[in-house]
Amino acid sequence: MPHTPPPRFGIMTAPSQVDYHDVLRVWREADEIPEIEHAWLFDHLMPIGGDPDGPTYEGWTLLAALAAHTRRLRLGVLVTSNRFRPPALLAKIATTVDIVSGGRLDFGIGVGSRPGHPLARREYEAHGLPFHDSARAVGSLAEACTVIRRLWTETEPFDFHGTHHHLTGAFGNPRPVQRPHPPILIGGRSSATLRVVAEHADLWNIPGGDIDDAVRRGALLDRYCAEIGRDPASITRSIHLPVSYDEPGLTRDAIGAAVDAGFRHIVLGLPAPYPIDAAHWLTDEIISKSAQGAGAGQP
Repeated sequence: MPHTPPPRFGIMTAPSQVDYHDVLRVWREADEIPEIEHAWLFDHLMPIGGDPDGPTYEGWTLLAALAAHTRRLRLGVLVTSNRFRPPALLAKIATTVDIVSGGRLDFGIGVGSRPGHPLARREYEAHGLPFHDSARAVGSLAEACTVIRRLWTETEPFDFHGTHHHLTGAFGNPRPVQRPHPPILIGGRSSATLRVVAEHADLWNIPGGDIDDAVRRGALLDRYCAEIGRDPASITRSIHLPVSYDEPGLTRDAIGAAVDAGFRHIVLGLPAPYPIDAAHWLTDEIISKSAQGAGAGQP
């Protein structure tokens, strides 16, 4: 029988309705815990929950700061909105974070910004950003992934003239630490986005909540991979699951169902405010007990 790798656990701390030092405290604590392998921020410019006028930090700037204060965690943005930044600029930002972190970046990207969510949609008008329909946004994402990978890997300047992006004399220097480039994680569940995942992603992430839907989306991704001759197993399946401080058993049950469904990259969303020793609590009450259950053949 083929060996099934154990799940890899990480945390997500949404940089909204919190203080920078609270996020830093949790990441530093997690950096000392081997069971927590990766850590993530989100990419919104205004709150999408809680006080609509509350604080929200820019994700990539904060990620660079956290990269400088950690030594082991793989890190990323779950996921970068491709609507916010031109791809060549984003490639430069991501390269900088990969260098600052010593080669620990997982590059998360997606179409961006939950356009059906009214608190997310307002980000565009508030920041003078254009908002385009879904078809254009998905096409833009596919081109962005191509441009970013080329900027990370090509050794000579190049021109790119796509439908959505046009670059002349594009060149990336310095290059990322990781070779050939940082792993690319694409988040999303629509069929159009899954076609982009099949072509470009090393990891695919989907929000948890409906595991049956996640399984169906995974099967659709398998089909799209087969259509282009790619091994579906070459794409790691990742899922984001919310953590319940009051009922940790619910989180453990969700992890068990996700692992049984083939998800091996588990991102555990920590709600704010973060309790003291949040990362240690998560390890003791969620991660370790979930691993014990899996080892016993239980969800």
